[in-house]
Amino acid sequence: MKTARKHVPHLIAAVLMLLGLMTAASAPAQAATQQVTASATVCSNATIPAGWVVTWSYSSSNCPGTGVAYNITDSNGATNLTVCSMSPIPTNWVVTWSYSSSNCYGTGVAYNIANVTNSTNATVCSMSPIPTNWVITWSYSSSNCYGTGVAYNIANVTNSTNATVCSMSPIPTNWVITWSYSSSNCYGTGVAYNIANVTNSTNATVCSMTRIPANWVVTWSYSSSNCYGTGVAYNIAKITTETTASVCSFSPLPAGWIVTGSYSTSNCYGSGTGYYIRKA
Repeated sequence: MKTARKHVPHLIAAVLMLLGLMTAASAPAQAATQQVTASATVCSNATIPAGWVVTWSYSSSNCPGTGVAYNITDSNGATNLTVCSMSPIPTNWVVTWSYSSSNCYGTGVAYNIANVTNSTNATVCSMSPIPTNWVITWSYSSSNCYGTGVAYNIANVTNSTNATVCSMSPIPTNWVITWSYSSSNCYGTGVAYNIANVTNSTNATVCSMTRIPANWVVTWSYSSSNCYGTGVAYNIAKITTETTASVCSFSPLPAGWIVTGSYSTSNCYGSGTGYYIRKA
């Protein structure tokens, strides 16, 4: 029994040494799996990672060459943030308010920004990026938008087929301007558009300032009071299944189509010339 008791302290020491070695061996593995922090301090000439924003900027002797440092934050998981005006704005985020701020060295302007991924309407400042498939439905003077003094009401038209927008609005892909008119609801331009989604259409009547969608051509043009600003309307047609067509001379030619002849016509207001085209 005495012999056994003599060996106990040695056994305990051996176990403790073994545990220490195991802990030391596992430390690098634990460090390797640690998550990157959600905020950091960088110099102003550093690359800002996608989805990160500048929340504060200040003079810093630790940043040779620029003398300016940024506090940056990952926007992932957030819905609202305050950023400096030089900050990148993440996809589907908008500027809802702008104001003078001493926390933004270099510009002196801060923005409140919001994630509109799950929204259908928002009020933004005019310097805000407009997300894809969103349009400007109304614009007005606003003291909440320091720097421009103009705010926009914007809407997501992903599930719509028609909308009324201001003339400075982005027009989504496959949407066309069907009517334009003077409007006091569009501060800054005074012009509004009715727009329509022609994805499932084969013919449409549009105003001449509209962007013609891919694989569509102008088949007829005429003077129209429904197109404020140009006074000219077009009849356009989709020609994805055809191999020949007659179009006005100013019509875009779809990829792979060529002009085979021309003719004089009163149906092409503005040029008086039509083209015969075919698929090459």
